[in-house]
Amino acid sequence: VVPAGDDGRFLRISINGGVEELAAFDGAWVDCVAAHEKTGLLACSVGRTAHVWGPDVTKPLTFDHPSTVGGLAFDPKGKRLAVAHYGGATIWERREKKRWKMTKFAWAGSHIGATWSPDGKIVVTVMQENALHGWRLRDKANMRMSGYPAKPRSFDWVGNAPHLATSGADKAVCWPFHFKDGPMGQGALCVADGGKQLATIVRGLPGQPTVLAGFQDGAVLMSDLDEWAETRVVRGSTGVEVTAIAVTSSLSHILIGDAEGQVLWSKLLMGGGNARFI
Repeated sequence: VVPAGDDGRFLRISINGGVEELAAFDGAWVDCVAAHEKTGLLACSVGRTAHVWGPDVTKPLTFDHPSTVGGLAFDPKGKRLAVAHYGGATIWERREKKRWKMTKFAWAGSHIGATWSPDGKIVVTVMQENALHGWRLRDKANMRMSGYPAKPRSFDWVGNAPHLATSGADKAVCWPFHFKDGPMGQGALCVADGGKQLATIVRGLPGQPTVLAGFQDGAVLMSDLDEWAETRVVRGSTGVEVTAIAVTSSLSHILIGDAEGQVLWSKLLMGGGNARFI
């Protein structure tokens, strides 16, 4: 894992707990991080600059941007880095002889997060306003996803016919990306109804067309990507906002974190149309 932090250090932490310092930035905040498992590429941002390391490289490449970096994301193949910032996003693409090509994608406003569609054809940013924005790379077609009552700060790709699940409403708002033009001209699928509570965290169930949504009141709900699907209660209300959800790839365990620093780690029983803790 490569964490961001306010101590100016960019660290790599191994699964056995070993800590390696990759860089120190003299107390400046390390704001955003990204990593690609197959290529070994790592990236972090400090202010307007993105720093990128390859395998066994001690001195990073540096890419400057017009404003503070708001988000970093490598594409599925690890050949391109998306950088979100004020006014849009910049895509850096690796070429031969360690060269990188820059392509700019413009859209007014502050962009504070980035993600790629699973096929690598579309990049999506989270905006400071209550919206997402996307671009199709081949022709720079704009894709605006708006109408949220709150800011959509959490997102995850769900299912093989991929939907981008997001927070920011009283349900998990899932945008379809399996059409030729992505979500353009399509309505969002809304599942896992939280009633009066806003969803704060969304996560796809690994390998399944199923989304988990955590809410302000601590509840965690699960639903398939179907508007008629039954909403299943994974955990009831605790009174403390959900801030993290993770599920093991085997679907055996779930981890839920909250705003008071509490973490629930539990076996997850799947079957009979329900999910519950045991």
